[in-house]
Amino acid sequence: MSKKHIEECVRTSLEGYFKDLHGTDPDGMYDMMVRVVEKPLLEVVMHHAEQNQSRAAEWLGLNRNTLRKKLVEHKLIK
Repeated sequence: MSKKHIEECVRTSLEGYFKDLHGTDPDGMYDMMVRVVEKPLLEVVMHHAEQNQSRAAEWLGLNRNTLRKKLVEHKLIK
């Protein structure tokens, strides 16, 4: 799956989101999008990194402490 394909999936989902609003103004879209994309991203990367936080942090371009904080926020670790 290419970057362009992922972008198109996001675009299509957002268009559907606006359609489902039936003209109602959206609220907090940025935070919503970060939450719904970040959790599956972390889940998949952690799986492929075999739960190795240092490796996953490197792959994501994050500090390991930042990754750990995000994993806790999404209840992926305690």
